Amino acid sequence: MHGTKQIEFGVKNLILCFFFIQSLACYAANEEVESIRILFQKAQSSEKVCLELIDRLEPYNEGNNTLLMGYRACATMLMAKHVFNPFSKLSYFKRGRDILEKAIKSDRDNIELRFLRYTIQTNVPSFLNYDQFKELDRLFLVNSISKLNDQKLKKIIMAYLKTNKTV
Repeated sequence: MHGTKQIEFGVKNLILCFFFIQSLACYAANEEVESIRILFQKAQSSEKVCLELIDRLEPYNEGNNTLLMGYRACATMLMAKHVFNPFSKLSYFKRGRDILEKAIKSDRDNIELRFLRYTIQTNVPSFLNYDQFKELDRLFLVNSISKLNDQKLKKIIMAYLKTNKTV
């Protein structure tokens, strides 16, 4: 039972981190990405929307859109919030983690993907053993932030890094 509470705590913190991401929708260059970001925000409070989002993002993979694949991964992890069974929670988390890792492996220099992973790794419970890239991602974000053209995303990342006292 203690582990379930830690997963719920971690998922709640993960959702808080994703709050930062939702504000990107106003500045998204791509309509599909903008629409996904809006749905992702709604998925935090609705299991139905979360499932619809996962289904909508199913066609995306490392060959056609790694960013949307990354959002599919995060939506999959977000499903852990909407299910009661601890085994289901863990299953959604692991499935999402594996998808996110494939997306990042295919597009290592995507700042938004690395930011998504960093926010997850800084908020999930340690017993999930998903923090092996935390320092690498932090350094990548710090070193890449100046190259980012999206000023809104840059502010969000900087604010998150400052909040976590990593800058």
